[in-house]
Amino acid sequence: MNIENLLRGNIKTIKAYSSARDEYKDASSDMVFLDANENPFQTNVNRYPDPKQSKLKERLSEVKGVKASQILLGNGSDEVLDLLFRAFCEPNQDNIITLPPTYGMYSVLADVNAVDIKKVFLNDSFEPKVLEILASQDEHSKILFLCSPNNPTANSFNANKVEKLLQEFKGMVVIDEAYIDFSNQESWVCRLNEFPNLIVTQTLSKAYGLAGIRLGICYASEFIISVLNKIKPPYNVNQLTQDKALERLNNLEAVTNEVDSILKERHTLINKLTHIPFVKKVYPSDANFVLAKVDDANKRYNQLIENGVVARNRTTQPLCEDCLRFTVGTQNENQTLIKILNQLK
Repeated sequence: MNIENLLRGNIKTIKAYSSARDEYKDASSDMVFLDANENPFQTNVNRYPDPKQSKLKERLSEVKGVKASQILLGNGSDEVLDLLFRAFCEPNQDNIITLPPTYGMYSVLADVNAVDIKKVFLNDSFEPKVLEILASQDEHSKILFLCSPNNPTANSFNANKVEKLLQEFKGMVVIDEAYIDFSNQESWVCRLNEFPNLIVTQTLSKAYGLAGIRLGICYASEFIISVLNKIKPPYNVNQLTQDKALERLNNLEAVTNEVDSILKERHTLINKLTHIPFVKKVYPSDANFVLAKVDDANKRYNQLIENGVVARNRTTQPLCEDCLRFTVGTQNENQTLIKILNQLK
């Protein structure tokens, strides 16, 4: 597969903006910096951040076992996804394929970028319908989005199904692994070099507890990353975000302990939910949330709000009629939820 042929025509020849920090990279050196029109008075953030986020990528490279040149960082995963649309999808011409129920931003970004959406619903087990997906693609199908573990269904997709899609889909396959740290499945990052059309996105918002700093991560071939680097804003990841992310990545023991706690609480929460009289089904979870089918999602959602608990009502989503999504909280938060659920009439 020639990935360059999938790029938009204007992207193939675009020249990236060259910032002051691109031209003189060592901003930490003992120099007099008069090149970037910065305020010279020290505030700790008066200088522009590293546009390539080199230190952060070096640390991620160590943690994930991927070359730094195969990593792109963005202002949240949504910016990363938007860059993929800009790189590969010609407005008013190309299309993407999504597998509802799934993360809603794929469709929003498609609409923003004037890209058509083909929807192939998951099957009743929340798995991809591989043959239908492959049959639905055409010459303008540029990106297939697979969210695994999936939001809102919480399951990881069968690896054999994903591999077949990677082998036979003629466009880019984006595997959104926002919840991978809560899954027993191996990340597809370790197979980047097998599939030239594979792109994996991750985030520090979930397992790393850094939703507030907005840092999304893209892993792909060096060629794809080089293209995305040309079209991203020059200073898209601010210094405070870089510093906080690096701090957290240097304390992986704390992250592991928190993930272990969430997994333990997830098991307890699933067990308790199955004993609530109006809970009809609790789906297996590979994420930090649980999807449960109840008798009346709208009624139960409103009752929870009245009792000070905010869940997510997913009843409007395909295959999720009367389903509520519960994020796994702390032990006290989960106990409060179960106590309230048991009191509802």
